[in-house]
Amino acid sequence: MFTSLDDVSEFICNLPQPDSEMLNRAREHQAQLTKPPTALGRLEELAIFMAGWRKQLTPEINKAQALIFAGNHGVCAQKINPFPQEVTAQMVANFTQGGAAINQLSALAQAELAVHPLSLDTPTKDICVAPALEEEELLEAINLGAHAVDSTAEVIILGEMGIGNSTISAALCAGCFGGEASQWVGRGTGADDATLRLKSEIVNRAVARMHHDVTAKMNNAQQGLSILRQLGGREQAALCGAVLAARASRQIVMLDGFICTSAVAPLHIMSPEILSHCLVAHKSREPGHQKLLSCLDKQPLLDLDLCLGEGSGAAIGLMILRAAMACHNGMASFAQAAISGPEA
Repeated sequence: MFTSLDDVSEFICNLPQPDSEMLNRAREHQAQLTKPPTALGRLEELAIFMAGWRKQLTPEINKAQALIFAGNHGVCAQKINPFPQEVTAQMVANFTQGGAAINQLSALAQAELAVHPLSLDTPTKDICVAPALEEEELLEAINLGAHAVDSTAEVIILGEMGIGNSTISAALCAGCFGGEASQWVGRGTGADDATLRLKSEIVNRAVARMHHDVTAKMNNAQQGLSILRQLGGREQAALCGAVLAARASRQIVMLDGFICTSAVAPLHIMSPEILSHCLVAHKSREPGHQKLLSCLDKQPLLDLDLCLGEGSGAAIGLMILRAAMACHNGMASFAQAAISGPEA
């Protein structure tokens, strides 16, 4: 999809937008359904949202795709991960064999699951001492994510797997939005207090190093891509590529929790409009997620105290979106049901 990082930068100049006429028609449609106005709350908002992006009054979810991207991180050399890095590949095998939570939830949500490991034998560089990725590696991962998207699906749900990526997520948030690392780091897969302090120290060091290379002289697009290259990982870059490809096809994206949402934070730096087609499925147990959601001006659909990752919350979010569309598309109008509507 992209032949250079400049192509990624140029993409933001021609972003598809929701159809304003269809948004208005969908609102009018909602007003005629057999219920008090706004009685279905966010389900109504979701249906209108989807109608605008899909440019259809009553869009259907005939195909949904669940994508998991997996990567390994050089920062694990700093001993910040309770689990060994071998677990990344082991969990990829578990996904493939159908044994993980996302397998059960994506099947229930009727989403076709695809898992993409990215050079698991070659972790990124340690962000404390060097940029995580070379430009060529960044572009390769972005393109892998973009090409993984099935353009015939109406909805794409995104997840990830990667030992050490909660530290990467905290670094991306701090790099994009500032603040002390302690505001962003969490326990991930079970870090104790000492490891939590170490994660904060590492994130502060990584962001300080990054600031030598990411300067105010760069435009927003260059800054966002540079932060992603400096502090991100292959799965984070692939998630960004998937979001961009979905935007080009006017597909709805359902983001998972903290790690998935933080992965696309550099796109927000490039342009806040890039994430307009994205929904956040749930608020993660990770303490930095609420702050991140505020920075992105996103309201999660659910709060189930999840912190698993792998797209599990996004699959549940897809079920909420299906519920919204079932009501929007299937309910009778006041006229059809011969029920008196609201008095003028």
